[in-house]
Amino acid sequence: MTAELVRGQNHPLDRTRVEIRIAAGGPVVAGVTLADERGGLAGAEAVAHPGAPRRDGVEVPRQAAAEHRIAVDLDALPAAVHRVSVLLALPVGIGGPAVFGAAAAPFVAVTGLDGTELASYTLVDLDAETAVVAVELYRRQGAWKVRAVGQGYAGGLAALFQDQGLPPATGAGLAAEIREAVRSGHARSVPVPTASSSSTTVPPSSTAASAPAKSPGPVDYRHPQRRTSNPPRPPQPRQDTPAPPPPPPTSPTSAPTPASAPTPASAPTTPPSGDAQPAAPVAGDAAGRTPEERLYNQVWGMFEDLARTVAAYRSAMDFAQSRLAKELDAVNADPRNRMGAAAEEARAAAHDKHARLAAQAREVLDRDLGLLTAEAEVVEPALPPAFASWSSPVWQGYRPPEEYPTAVRLGDLRLPECPDLRIPMLVRLPMNRGLWIDSGRPETFAGAETADGAYGSSFGLDGLDGIDGLAGGPDGAGPLDAAEVRRRAVDTAVTLAARLLAVHPVGELTVHVIDPAGSAVPALAPLLETGALREPPATGAQGVTAVLGELTRRVDLVQMAVRNQAAEALPPDLDTAEQLLIVHDFPHGFDDRAVNQLRYLADEGPSVGVHLLMVADRAEAREYGPVLDPLWRSLLRVTPVPDAHLADPWVGHAWTYEPSRVPDGSRVLRKVLGDLAAARRSQGHSRSREG
Repeated sequence: MTAELVRGQNHPLDRTRVEIRIAAGGPVVAGVTLADERGGLAGAEAVAHPGAPRRDGVEVPRQAAAEHRIAVDLDALPAAVHRVSVLLALPVGIGGPAVFGAAAAPFVAVTGLDGTELASYTLVDLDAETAVVAVELYRRQGAWKVRAVGQGYAGGLAALFQDQGLPPATGAGLAAEIREAVRSGHARSVPVPTASSSSTTVPPSSTAASAPAKSPGPVDYRHPQRRTSNPPRPPQPRQDTPAPPPPPPTSPTSAPTPASAPTPASAPTTPPSGDAQPAAPVAGDAAGRTPEERLYNQVWGMFEDLARTVAAYRSAMDFAQSRLAKELDAVNADPRNRMGAAAEEARAAAHDKHARLAAQAREVLDRDLGLLTAEAEVVEPALPPAFASWSSPVWQGYRPPEEYPTAVRLGDLRLPECPDLRIPMLVRLPMNRGLWIDSGRPETFAGAETADGAYGSSFGLDGLDGIDGLAGGPDGAGPLDAAEVRRRAVDTAVTLAARLLAVHPVGELTVHVIDPAGSAVPALAPLLETGALREPPATGAQGVTAVLGELTRRVDLVQMAVRNQAAEALPPDLDTAEQLLIVHDFPHGFDDRAVNQLRYLADEGPSVGVHLLMVADRAEAREYGPVLDPLWRSLLRVTPVPDAHLADPWVGHAWTYEPSRVPDGSRVLRKVLGDLAAARRSQGHSRSREG
């Protein structure tokens, strides 16, 4: 069965030798980029284009044309290639539309060598873009899939290449090389096919020309060269295909549907049969040099797949709703036809069509969620301690590591469409940003929407943006009082500190605590009783000054040693281990000098192994005014109860973060800290004997 994809949707491929067939309303340039598992290009040689049409495993056309065929042999690709992205660009200086929005929507089909169509995608809703990534073939758990991408670039090929990781100068030079190759081959350019001569369905240009012109979409603040899409325009003649890319549309701009348009094919609602059945998931079946790195990359892939799958579902539902509203408006527009049997039949038909589209979208979502859930059930038990939840049996056999792990788990992420599917939130080590555990007002965690807007930059799974957004109550409970929020916040800090200690080699992380009022002592008991804290928490103004002064001095000394390449000049009493500073109940006990030192540690500390973990209510620090805004922006905000405040970098979903909690009644945290204490004592005895 042919899979008719919407943006973000994927479909498995049952063969490795395929053709990419392209049909457009005017001449376009076709090419391919060959990327690694992270989506980056090794260089200009990783691009197949008219000036260099052959690369290992792919061959692209040499000229601009309205129809193209690209040959792809996935088995012949280099081992490092995990993504094959098909790009389209408008030629310069040889006629044709200046932007994609001025022509019919391009149509892309992935077929077998015999012409059997496996998957197709119509690139609707393009506007001021002059280059676009149409589809990508990507490797997942040893099998290949095709995904509808539809990412356009108003800045053309140069912006596209830069977004895929090429340096700006390299991308601009490669774009110029492609333009020159197209100009030299202009005589071979193929004219726009007519309906009678085309072997592949081409969206009629007359329909696109009659549609009202649209203004360019808003610029994506994360990638200024990109433009986010406007509300969807249904493809022609595939009107019933939900094709709105994220962000979700707010109003339809669909052109009128021609009465003569054929009945569209429906999107797939069942997984492929026979040889196309998805392979059983395998833990660690991703790229990487070590088992741990392969598991990290697999979790990253699950996060990305869930983001795109839910984006496709939301877009499809928005499209169905906007189509229903438009058809009902059309019925009610003429007062003479609002009543009567014909009007009721038209309304019933519109609701039936909406129900079919919604059911189709939900069935595809359930299929994809089923695959991801099956993968999560296999991956979660295989995670090492650094990646595992506190309830995992792996902690029962815990042994302090001898090497630094790839990443550490801070909690879980989920989306409302699939509340039972949780993706581990893994953060690379060493951390390049500190953490802020928000102990703010209880209403923050009870559905209130804050007005601070977006803050922070790429983080989390190498791609999470921290935002203040909609918050949900903890585990569906009602609002919490202020005391309970503060208690949970410091408990979360202790749990995170224990995990960071557990994943570092013995003696390679030193923890300090600033607790001016001494109110965190009960929660700090696991760290104090097991000796994880070498010194008691610093209290009072003098304690704050002493700890901040010591860590500030350490940052200065290490920075000077690094700049001068003189590590041997460091004082012999300097603790060379990584440092973690837990600040509880900020800003109590902090004067202006201490605040400046704290900001300095947040900015400069991570580069030399000094990390900040703050437990604070931002509202209580407002007396300092905007001077502390850079501090909050430099930290990743996490919360002591589930809260939807993290956004992914592709479609901006509001992901619900859940802190990593120790199960009620479990002694696993004390056991782990006790094992660490025993290992430290053993290490100290060994050094004494050697001395």
